[in-house]
Amino acid sequence: MHEEKIKRLASMKKSAESGGGQERIEAQHSKGKLTARERIALLLDEGSFVELDKYITHRSDDPTLPKFYGDGAVTGFGTINGRQVFIFSFDFTVLGGSLGEMTSKKIAKTMDHAIKVGCPIIGIIDSGGARIQEGVMSLDGYGEIFFHNTMASGVIPQITASIGPCAGGAVYSPAMTDFVVMVENVGQMFVTGPEVVKEVLSQEVSFEELGGARAHATKSGVAHFIANNEYDCFDKIKKLLSFIPHNNAEEPAIVETNDDPNRIDPKLINILPENPYQQYDMKEIIKSIVDNGDFFEVHELFAENIVVGFARMGGRSIGIIANQPMYLAGALDINSSNKAARFIRFCDAFNISIVTLVDTPGYLPGTDQEHNGIIRHGSKLLFAYCEATVPKVTCIIGKAYGGAYIAMGSKNLRADINYAWPNAEIAVLGPEAAITIIHRRELKNTPNAVDTKKKLAKEFRDKFANPYIAAEKGVIDVVIDPMETRPMIIQALNALANKKESRPWKKHGNINL
Repeated sequence: MHEEKIKRLASMKKSAESGGGQERIEAQHSKGKLTARERIALLLDEGSFVELDKYITHRSDDPTLPKFYGDGAVTGFGTINGRQVFIFSFDFTVLGGSLGEMTSKKIAKTMDHAIKVGCPIIGIIDSGGARIQEGVMSLDGYGEIFFHNTMASGVIPQITASIGPCAGGAVYSPAMTDFVVMVENVGQMFVTGPEVVKEVLSQEVSFEELGGARAHATKSGVAHFIANNEYDCFDKIKKLLSFIPHNNAEEPAIVETNDDPNRIDPKLINILPENPYQQYDMKEIIKSIVDNGDFFEVHELFAENIVVGFARMGGRSIGIIANQPMYLAGALDINSSNKAARFIRFCDAFNISIVTLVDTPGYLPGTDQEHNGIIRHGSKLLFAYCEATVPKVTCIIGKAYGGAYIAMGSKNLRADINYAWPNAEIAVLGPEAAITIIHRRELKNTPNAVDTKKKLAKEFRDKFANPYIAAEKGVIDVVIDPMETRPMIIQALNALANKKESRPWKKHGNINL
C-alpha cells in the first residue's frame, strides 16, 4: 500500500520534472536555450533548490488545453553564494511558458514568501505571454503579479533575467523590477510585436530591432545589462547581488579588502587634460579610487553621458554617479537624469551610500530637450538626491556650472560631505559664456574681441570659477589634493556610517514622473 503511494509520487515527480516532454525539451535546446530547471540549477548553489507548487495544474475546461504539472513555471527557493533567494522561471516547454491563472498564483505566492522573509526575488522570463484559452483570468494573473511587484519595490531587491520572448502586458512586470538582464539575440521584450507594427504602421522591423537586448540597453533603457549568453547572464546576477543587501532593513555586507584604504594615486590628476573642455574618461578616475579597480557598471550603454554603478571603497558597498565628459561633454539631459535618479533611489532604498563625481558644463540645450521635457525629467534628479537619506559624498573633479552643479549632489540637496579638486570650476555659467553676458558692450566695441575675450575669461576663471570661493561659503567642505581622493572619500563614508536623518511624515512624495 505504502509502496504504491511512493511509486505514484515518484512517477508524478518524474512527470513534473520533464516539463512539456522530451520532444519540447529538445526543441528548447535546439534554439541554444536551457530549460527552466537547468537555468535554476545554473544560478543557484548546487543542491540548494527547493521547488514549490510542483504539481499545480490549470483549472480551464477547454479540451484543447492539455494539462502539465507545474503549469508553465517553476517556482521555489534556494541560495546564491549561501544567500537566501526566491525564484521563478517560466517553462517554455509547457504551453509555451504562457501565463494562466494558476501560474500567476504560483508566482505571486513565491513573491509573498520573498517579501515576508526579506530576501531577493529573481524572475527568469521565457514566455509566450497571456494564455489565450484562459481569457480574463490570464490577464487577471498579470495584474496580480504587477501588484506584488509594487509591494516588493523598495522592500526587497527584484531582478529579472530576460532569456526568451516577453510580449504585451507581460513586459510591465520586468519593467517594475529593479534590474533587468537581457541575453543578446535571445531575450526580447515589446508591447506590440513586429506583425502588429507592420499592420498598423506599415513599418518593417525585426524582433531584435524592435525589442532585442541591444535596443533596450541603448535606446529605451529597459535593460540594465546585456549578457552574451545564459551563463554570462547568471554571472552578472551573482555579481550584482554581492553589492546589495537582502532587504531594506539590512546594511550591505562590508567585505575584507586587500586594497589599502589610505592608498594615494599621484597620477590621478594626469587623467584630466589641461584644457577643461577636452574629453577624458571618467571611468579611469572611478577605477583608480575604488577597491581593486572593480567597478560594476549599470546601464552602461544607455545615456552614456552619465555613469552609474556599484563598487566598494574600504570594503563598503557604494553606488557611484559620475558625469562622463566622453559623451555630450558630460552635460545632463533627459535620459541621463532618469538613469541617475532611478539608480539613486535604488541605493537609498537599500542603504547603499552614494558617491558623486562631478564634471558637467550644464544641461544639454536645444528644442529637442525642452520639448521632450528636460524640465520635468531633470527635476527627477533633484528629487532623488533630496529624498535620499543614506550617506552622500560628492567630489567636484572639474566643471560644475549652473543648475547642473545643484543637481549633481550639491550641499543644498543635502549631500553630507562635499569635496573639490583645486582645478574645480563652480559657477553660474562657464567663463566664456559668463563674460559674453557681463562684458557684452565692452566686447562689442573692442577691435580685437577674441584676445580680449580670452583675457576676460581667464580673469573670471581665476577670480570666480574656483573652489575656494565655494569653500569660503561652506558649500564645499574641503578642497583636496586629487591624489588623496580615495582615502578622503573612505574617511567620509566611515564617519557617516551611522547617519540617521528623519524627514516629515508622508504617504509618499509626488516625483514628477
